[in-house]
Amino acid sequence: MARTEPVLRPPPRAAERSGLQAAGHRVGPLLTVLAIMLLAWHAAAVWLNAPQVIERTLSSQPGWGALDLIRLTLSMDRPVLPAPHQIAFDLFDSVFGWPLDSPRNLLYHAAVTSSATLLGFVMGTALGAALAVAIVHSRTLERSLFPWVIASQTVPVLAIAPIVIVILGSFGLTGVFPKAIISMYLCFFPVAVALVKGLRSPGVLELELLHTYAASAKHTFWKLRVPASLPFLFPSLRVGIAAGLVGAIVGELPTGAQAGLGARLLTGSYYGNTVQIWSALVMSALLGLFLTGCVAMAERALTPGGRK
Repeated sequence: MARTEPVLRPPPRAAERSGLQAAGHRVGPLLTVLAIMLLAWHAAAVWLNAPQVIERTLSSQPGWGALDLIRLTLSMDRPVLPAPHQIAFDLFDSVFGWPLDSPRNLLYHAAVTSSATLLGFVMGTALGAALAVAIVHSRTLERSLFPWVIASQTVPVLAIAPIVIVILGSFGLTGVFPKAIISMYLCFFPVAVALVKGLRSPGVLELELLHTYAASAKHTFWKLRVPASLPFLFPSLRVGIAAGLVGAIVGELPTGAQAGLGARLLTGSYYGNTVQIWSALVMSALLGLFLTGCVAMAERALTPGGRK
């Protein structure tokens, strides 16, 4: 009977210590960069807000020192650059201090913007996929259509947004749909380009193998080209949904919308409320992280490599 060697395992405390060290190696650099950014932000806030504080407050108070200047620059009602704690307090008060259906709640505005983003993302993904399939299966369309797909992205979205809104408004289309169209305009390009590359990624050996099995063009497309394109598709979807969020926010700016993160930015700029502007920007960033995170979760669930 063969002898089995005992498996040597590290002591529990050693394993726990190594796990904590690994976590420290991952989190340590992030915390260091965050601390440097916060210090730089506070220094910039003091520097940019100092002229107003000196002119409006400290000029009439002789004997003030550096601590007085720092304290006042970091607690202004309408600062040029808000301090991080001011943005955090405003964000917390806006989210938890008002009902969810209140226009003063940032989650209410985030929901309005995300609805236009998701609709534009779905339409942009469908348009990009249709263009990619057509380009891959037709050399004529590739030569005639693909240059226009690339040229479409040379036009700034800020120039297109008012035109789209005016044209659709003349047909009675208002609300979420015009913003979704602008979002779709930014979404479809990365999807189309990535899918063209992905659908053409199978090599000659794979195509000839299916040909020997007498596979039809339809079976080759669904059994080989589509699975091979998934590693190219999902990174483009993450880019597309982030770009679609930008498009939805930009689409809210020229309409004078009453709801949405773009409307929140406009309101803050009208009244010179820089803290409100920055809290809306932070909420936009958090919403972008959430949407791209959802796409990443879908990638892990649907791709073979993502399940490992």
